Amino acid sequence: MLIRLLAAGTRMPQWVTAGVDEYRRRFGPQLQFEVKEIPLGPRGSGDTSRAVMAEGKRMLAALKPDSFVVALDVRGKSLGTEQVAQWLQQRMQSGQDLALLIGGPDGLASECLQRSDYRWSLSPLTLPHTLVRIVVAEQLYRAQSILAGHPYHRT
Repeated sequence: MLIRLLAAGTRMPQWVTAGVDEYRRRFGPQLQFEVKEIPLGPRGSGDTSRAVMAEGKRMLAALKPDSFVVALDVRGKSLGTEQVAQWLQQRMQSGQDLALLIGGPDGLASECLQRSDYRWSLSPLTLPHTLVRIVVAEQLYRAQSILAGHPYHRT
């Protein structure tokens, strides 16, 4: 199964790239994990709606039509670690690739939320979009390690 993280923003700080790459390398042959960076829309004059809309169009264009789309959204469903593992197992059994959408500094376009098959909240906290990449990669790796019986996850 392929997990594609479609994330708004390019030129991430080195610590973000290194963090995501660390977990990407750990995924085994059952799960492939890749990141597709979506350029940020132009910002200026205080109106961010055009930028968010441009990012959303680019994200939607980058989707593979048969992917199960997950929007990372503070208003989405909050899951505990074991629930993420169960959810990932169901997704793996479906045979459908995953596309996870992470908005930019001003969030996801409403069109991305509408297109999503599922909305996942990592926390009720507002997290920086750069950090969300690492948290998602780590949680999916943790879920995979639980499913594989690997000792990475300790309660």
